[in-house]
Amino acid sequence: MARIIAIANQKGGVGKTTTAVNLAAALARAPQRVLLVDLDAQGNATMGSGVDKREVEASTCDVLLGEVEARAAVVTTAEGFDLMPGNIDLTAAEIQLMESDGREQRLKTALESLRGDYDFIIIDCPPALSLLTLNALTAADSVLVPMQCEYYALEGLSALMETIEALRARLNPGLEIEGVLRTMFDIRNNLANAVSGELTTHFGDKVFRTIVPRNVRVAEAPSHGQSIVGYDRASRGGVAYLGLAGEILRRAADRKKQQQHMEHA
Repeated sequence: MARIIAIANQKGGVGKTTTAVNLAAALARAPQRVLLVDLDAQGNATMGSGVDKREVEASTCDVLLGEVEARAAVVTTAEGFDLMPGNIDLTAAEIQLMESDGREQRLKTALESLRGDYDFIIIDCPPALSLLTLNALTAADSVLVPMQCEYYALEGLSALMETIEALRARLNPGLEIEGVLRTMFDIRNNLANAVSGELTTHFGDKVFRTIVPRNVRVAEAPSHGQSIVGYDRASRGGVAYLGLAGEILRRAADRKKQQQHMEHA
């Protein structure tokens, strides 16, 4: 059964899509069976996976509106993970869903039929606490929060945590924090180091050890329709995302051990 991880932060420009694509590619190398769901109308995760968002036959929008089965919208990428592509149609989907019953549950229901096919399903969320993001958080087992260590970041993070708490109470009581990922990190920046320290104090072992540095190669990779793992895995960014995949796999193994221990206790 797949673990569903939503990559969310209502703040834009923190590396959500970069993390979604690169984590999917790194896990696929592990090798794990991975599905990446592009839930952002900008379709950047789709383009960054080497798929033209303008030419897809079916998209996440069609799945949310119940026009196609989830499996019919899935395409395989050159890097070995599957993709449910997203594009500008998602904006229309969100408006249409506003009026419908169970609107926050649409993605959860759609993904149920696919859970047995994958080890991980990763959802790239839009940069807002919108109905699409609520769909992702309702469907997910956990949330991975990428964030830049800058002045306003902690404020945005506390707003996201409040949303997650409210969502647990109303729609998804099992939702966990997968972890907080420090992205675009510049070790020479005193403020970044101070915010990083504060994060660790607040969230303890929920902060991933992996730190994604500012790296030109990471920024270049999407223009080639590739992840950093496919484009230049030996770069600092490539090594970081392979490290993140390793941490997520170790945590999954630890969870499995704990479950088995509780079952035998």
